[in-house]
Amino acid sequence: MSRSRKIIVMFWSIFWFTGGLLPSAVGADATADISKTSAKTIAQTIPNRGALFRIEDGGHVAWLFGTIHVGAREFYPFEPRLTQALQEASVLALEVDPLGPQDDIARAVREHGMYQNGRGPASAELPAAYRPRLDRLLRRYDVPPATVVPMKAWMIATLLTVREFEAQGYQAELAVDAWLAQQAHARGQKVVELESVQAQMALFGRMKPAEQALFLQETIAAIEDKEQAGDARAIAQAWATADQAALDRIAAKTAADDTFSGRFVNQVLLVERNPGLANGVAKLLAREKNSVAAIGVLHLVGENSVPELLRRKGLRVVRVY
Repeated sequence: MSRSRKIIVMFWSIFWFTGGLLPSAVGADATADISKTSAKTIAQTIPNRGALFRIEDGGHVAWLFGTIHVGAREFYPFEPRLTQALQEASVLALEVDPLGPQDDIARAVREHGMYQNGRGPASAELPAAYRPRLDRLLRRYDVPPATVVPMKAWMIATLLTVREFEAQGYQAELAVDAWLAQQAHARGQKVVELESVQAQMALFGRMKPAEQALFLQETIAAIEDKEQAGDARAIAQAWATADQAALDRIAAKTAADDTFSGRFVNQVLLVERNPGLANGVAKLLAREKNSVAAIGVLHLVGENSVPELLRRKGLRVVRVY
């Protein structure tokens, strides 16, 4: 069983939809007031996180930062170069803004993540042997069975994965995307979206019911055999230390995964989305003198990554870490 297919939630921006997770007071006591600490002291104590690229063209600069869609309090604040870039940018671009209109999020969840017209539950679409296994995981994570009755199978799989990351000490409400959004809104900075909630959720909605059931089966098996837990720790560690080699290995495993969910993650959630994300960053660079774009870190590594696509457009792309 390949490990890479279980990393979906880590690099996908629907983390706050599941289980009513919405960012609240993100970073309120998890961050320090950088203005009260010297840059030299910060540089000595705060490690690099994720991946950071500097994109230049025609005197304009865009910083491209790789995020992780769960978090921990020790992730914050960020190192001085990124902090300064965020403070000086006229615009922060995210895949989607988790603090955007909540009606839009709720509408997308209802349309693509929930059964309509009384259909369901998803457990009925699972092979009989998997139904008690799902029940056991719901009890393990203290998820009331009634909570998942209206959810489609892919949404349940996402919820289980979020809960497993939380079991490893990482929290969706402390996700890097949410922290960045809250900080930007607090300082009155313009926040733009490179994608839409509706478009992101529709990618999952394209799966047929049988495919969603298989997606859920593979998630259940991954959690039971503890691969999910191992992946959570490895991925979070790679991001938290900006370990380029480890991130490259994760990207390679993702590309090589031939399971259904592995192919879905690689082809639909990464390869298919990267050109649109690259185009959005290029347009941002063209119209803004100083900007920051923050997207899931797996979009920044591997073949046909966003930085590679930007290089092909003739832009100067330098990896900082």
